[in-house]
Amino acid sequence: MLILGIESSCDETAASVVKDCRTICSSVISTQIEEHKKYGGVVPEIASRRHCENILGVVKKALDDAQVSLSDLDGIAVTYAPGLIGALLVGVSFAKALAMSSGKPLIPVHHIAGHIATNYLTFPDLEPPYMCLVASGGHSHIIEVLSYTKFRVVGRTRDDAAGECFDKCARAMGFPYPGGVHVDKAAQSGDKTAFRLPHPTVAGNEFDFSFSGLKTAVINLLHNAEQKGTDVNKNDLSASLQHTIADILTDKTIRAAESLGYKKIALAGGVSANSGVRSTLSEACAKHGFEFYMPEKKLCGDNAAMIACQGSYNLLAGITADESLNAIATLSMEDI
Repeated sequence: MLILGIESSCDETAASVVKDCRTICSSVISTQIEEHKKYGGVVPEIASRRHCENILGVVKKALDDAQVSLSDLDGIAVTYAPGLIGALLVGVSFAKALAMSSGKPLIPVHHIAGHIATNYLTFPDLEPPYMCLVASGGHSHIIEVLSYTKFRVVGRTRDDAAGECFDKCARAMGFPYPGGVHVDKAAQSGDKTAFRLPHPTVAGNEFDFSFSGLKTAVINLLHNAEQKGTDVNKNDLSASLQHTIADILTDKTIRAAESLGYKKIALAGGVSANSGVRSTLSEACAKHGFEFYMPEKKLCGDNAAMIACQGSYNLLAGITADESLNAIATLSMEDI
């Protein structure tokens, strides 16, 4: 089975061909980081325009790299939710046109489900059920992966996501966009115990996250130091921030797994590339006797291989769409 995946939910235009659910035949990504860097974040209008300009060439290269044609495909998968609505519409519109013109099935894929699927591309033997922590710039979720196509959200952020907290704190420290990678690099030379940062909690669900208070604490710390004319060691603050976020994510994930009786834990999303999060969760899983899975770093960010992979399982489950498929900016995993 050959599935073409298309991803355009934010600022990467990506296309990939995946064979038999787990083998990547090609993966092409056109990133806009350098263009958005001057604005300190993604500008939705610019992102949408670049997707329009890049998508045809990216898809053509993915097919060429895989040495396949449209007629060889068994389906066309596309991210339809969640994400920047203008960006999503480019990918969805292109995939719909491609599917209708070629007569191939159109397969809708939820972006977070795609991130979870990166672990199937890294670990050929991984099968549901298991618990997965999905952490990125827009999402922080603890998810029960009940099957390849059925999910239950156990915990979620009430405000900022973990990646958003990394990026906004990084901006306050003077790091360029995207800030998370610079915090990770600075943290390698810092003392994670130098600053005592809060571990915010929320009422109602012990597995829900809140990173807004942590972000505010870091920004206030920097502002107070500036007003007093004192310097803040950015390496130490980066290390303390990274350690705190990793602890929060790990603690809730481990407790959720124990509460629901899971012995397998996976990590996914853009923040899964963070060295502190990877090592902290890995060590905690080893301590508690859990199997632990995390994707290769090259698959942590947005890519189309994950969409093609999840699309393969969706197709096997009979999940397809017609020409009425529309992009959706916000959609819970449980509303798929």
